[in-house]
Amino acid sequence: MSQVKILKIIQKVCKEDVVSIAEEIQKLKQEKDAVILAHYYVPGDVQDIADYVGDSFYLSKIATKLENKSIVFAGVEFMGESAKILNPQKRVFMPDATADCPMAHMIELEDIKKVREEYPDVAVVCYINSTAETKTFSDVCVTSSNAVKIVKNLPNKNIFFIPDQNLGSYVASQVPEKNIILNPGYCPRHHQLTREQVLEAKNKYPEALFLAHPECPKSVLEEADYIGSTSGIIDYATQSDAKEFIIGTVIGVFHELKQKNPDKIFHAVSCSQVCVNMEKVTLEKVKMVLETECNEVFVSEEVRRKAMAPLKKMLEMAK
Repeated sequence: MSQVKILKIIQKVCKEDVVSIAEEIQKLKQEKDAVILAHYYVPGDVQDIADYVGDSFYLSKIATKLENKSIVFAGVEFMGESAKILNPQKRVFMPDATADCPMAHMIELEDIKKVREEYPDVAVVCYINSTAETKTFSDVCVTSSNAVKIVKNLPNKNIFFIPDQNLGSYVASQVPEKNIILNPGYCPRHHQLTREQVLEAKNKYPEALFLAHPECPKSVLEEADYIGSTSGIIDYATQSDAKEFIIGTVIGVFHELKQKNPDKIFHAVSCSQVCVNMEKVTLEKVKMVLETECNEVFVSEEVRRKAMAPLKKMLEMAK
């Protein structure tokens, strides 16, 4: 048998397996009265079986309106924590308990205390990509979709933006009337993108527009035709008359981009735009967590109550 025939047989089996697992997930979801939320960065086949797919802000809003008894959050740890904080009466599960966001841990609580001592009037603005404990020391949470709007509307002159230095720097450029104090945290996938890589991609694809996430370094954002959140990038590409784009964010978003724009072409800046933690979320693990009810998310009542305040303020200020 030729290698081509063998490959076709393997592909057919794999496709049948995916369909079979997806069907089992739908049955289990009904039996357990569960809803599946998926971030744009998880694998495409997981996005396909989710009830809701979106960025952090969209999923945060959706989490407050669900009536199901259980939530399966296809994403990373801080997302599951946020869903639990917003829905204390529901059970929240993660397909992979080790799927985490490195940036969420790139802030020391002692640094927050020091800044508060130095600037008594400071507002601690916490990117939602942070731990539940970090949120308890914050005044308001933000996402990349609403950070500029919320910071602009805060009465405080001094803003300590945590944990992402790049999103904080972008907010500072959009709200120059504020004194934005930055923290040295970053998303490894976005932070490693360079201006040189962008220019190389632009040279290779001269007709393409460059769309970048504000978690990218300032030098990268300066080359962008559009800067926005994951959902913003999808909307821009969908509404644009352009037919070709270079995408400066995690390549998991390509699935939704291609779903909405089958006639358009999308390129990555670099082959390193893969979030290894989001890739841990698979169909098999979604099925497993529905079957076994493992990897449940727990947040103490004290932490939940304190972390709820900045999340609730975010939802109110972002209306």
